[in-house]
Amino acid sequence: MPQKVVKEKVLVYVVRDDKLLVFRHTDYSYEQVGIQVPAGSIRPGESPQDAALREAREETGLNEFKVVRKLGEFSYDISPYRWEVQQRHVFELELCEPAPERWASQEDHDGQGEPTRFECFWIPLEAAHILQSGQGALLGRLYD
Repeated sequence: MPQKVVKEKVLVYVVRDDKLLVFRHTDYSYEQVGIQVPAGSIRPGESPQDAALREAREETGLNEFKVVRKLGEFSYDISPYRWEVQQRHVFELELCEPAPERWASQEDHDGQGEPTRFECFWIPLEAAHILQSGQGALLGRLYD
């Protein structure tokens, strides 16, 4: 079995009117990738807070976010999908610009390779237990 590596990641909960901003990959089925919140790797020299803002912008195509608070951290073993343990920093962000109920977006990966296409939309917070790969683990802290 391969050696597991630890990766520093961020997860972002953007809440508006008791709804959570989520997306799906339009090039893959729900069975393959599920429904997700904006998330990704913390770059070298980048703070978790800055990574959360960057990932929210990259994956939604929206720009005006502000950090409300850090909700906490937890570890998630994503094996066997990838042999890694993710140390996840979870943030609540506020969207400070209008957004439709549903829209198309894409992440360009700094021009490396093909863009990843997304469909962004809002789901009721009480339905957010459907998030993939343990992404909903700290949703309850939104009510603290």
